Amino acid sequence: MTLATETQAHTEILHDDRRARRNVVILAAASAFLGAQMPVHFVLGGLSGQLLATDKSFATLPISATVFCSMLAAPLIALLMGRFGRRAGFMVGVAGGATGATLNALALIQGSFALFLIGSALFGLYMAAQGQYRFAAADTASPAYRPKAISLVMAGGLASAVLGPQVIVPLTRDLLAPIPFAGAYATVVALNLVAWPIIILIDIPRPRRRAKSEGSGRPLREILAVPRVRAAIICAMVSYALMNLVMTAAPLAVVGCGFSPDMAGTVVMAHVLAMFAPSFFTGHLIARFGAERIVATGLALLGVTALVSFSGTTGGHFIIALVLLGLGWNFGFIGATDMLTSSHEPEERAKLQGLNDFLVFGLVTVASLSSGALLNGFGNVVTGWNAVNAAVAPFLTLAAGALIWLAWRRRSATR
Repeated sequence: MTLATETQAHTEILHDDRRARRNVVILAAASAFLGAQMPVHFVLGGLSGQLLATDKSFATLPISATVFCSMLAAPLIALLMGRFGRRAGFMVGVAGGATGATLNALALIQGSFALFLIGSALFGLYMAAQGQYRFAAADTASPAYRPKAISLVMAGGLASAVLGPQVIVPLTRDLLAPIPFAGAYATVVALNLVAWPIIILIDIPRPRRRAKSEGSGRPLREILAVPRVRAAIICAMVSYALMNLVMTAAPLAVVGCGFSPDMAGTVVMAHVLAMFAPSFFTGHLIARFGAERIVATGLALLGVTALVSFSGTTGGHFIIALVLLGLGWNFGFIGATDMLTSSHEPEERAKLQGLNDFLVFGLVTVASLSSGALLNGFGNVVTGWNAVNAAVAPFLTLAAGALIWLAWRRRSATR
């Protein structure tokens, strides 16, 4: 088989919607079961930090450690997948989740904040791998099916929204009493060990080995010169970072305003449900109205989230704000993902997707670090919660500006 014939055959394999639909089911199941560990950690990570840290302004540092490790791991896992296939990278993620949960349980038993930070950082390996689920969904899908494949895989997180905060957290957090939360992390270890075989079922061909004379597509600087690529990355960064900024502070704000940890879990569950439930139709909306309009809608919802948060701190205010936050993330992040996957060639996939997630999780790291500092830096929880939501404005301005600039470039090109 000649190189040209091999390339054509490889492209035909990648655009196999029957295979894509099977992979969507598998990836959605992985997102549902393996993905449940992330809501558990985001509910309990800050509360555990509050328990273990001497300086309470560092309470959200474990979440920041998770996201920072995700930032560092994202390009490495993307390159690993580019060399050895998606399955290998996803298995690294499962190993990271299991090891991180083990160390977190031990840290709570020993009362060690430093060990808890190390375990939380290892969770970042799973978070970085899970971030590739949406890209893996697009690998074997045709252009017409691609936005639906991405959104349906994201919909798998709907089950994780219930399994994590509403099943694992309340049923297992006191399993190793009197040590709070250690039982939940021990359960997460078991979850990784039991659910990892799902990953084995993924059927995505390894990337074709390139001949020495072949390149890996355009240089990154040339790809990043494409206006739609830049706008997609900026909008993905802002959508994810703002979601993390507010969501990381929310459980602490809920408890700080006099509610129970169970109420914090309910708020997070409502948020995660709102993050993933729209995924059943987000792909259809993108196909009908275009990714850019869906991203713009998501950014608008993130702005409304801040307005609702400013208006009060009752249980209803927290739930409504976090639901809007989840909806805004869904539209903004899935829309930006579709913009990116439709703007590069298959051979450019690993390096561009790795860079994208490096930048996304980089800004998310800044957001999560800022979240704890803002919430605890003003003397009382209500003022701190307002400060967290006020920080949304400049980032929304940046993302909205990127979309407006993209629209202006397109309009100028058609004149």
